[in-house]
Amino acid sequence: ELAWCGLTETEAKNTNRKVQVAKFPWGASGRAQTLGRPDGLTKLILDPDTEEVLGMGISGVGAGELIGEGVLAIDNGLKAKDLAHSIHPHPTLSETIMETAEAFYGVATHIYKKPTTRRGG
Repeated sequence: ELAWCGLTETEAKNTNRKVQVAKFPWGASGRAQTLGRPDGLTKLILDPDTEEVLGMGISGVGAGELIGEGVLAIDNGLKAKDLAHSIHPHPTLSETIMETAEAFYGVATHIYKKPTTRRGG
């Protein structure tokens, strides 16, 4: 299942703004593992200067049920820190959204990414 909202990576780059992509592979999700469906991916398209969420893509089981959080984030001009700091039940697939936002800051619990100098995460 695929779900997308907001700008794609290409569309965001065509707006002549800086773009950063954060990804969280579902192989690192405890819930995806227990469902036997670790083949998904959650992706955020972000403005690295403002940290604003420009787009979100989800591939995996239940993607259509998860994308609503991305629509809410984009419609309200939310930043990656808003997604990273929101409580997400555990273990759920919705945690992949939080972990993707945390990956933007280099602090995702279940994947390693070299930390950056950002302070919002």
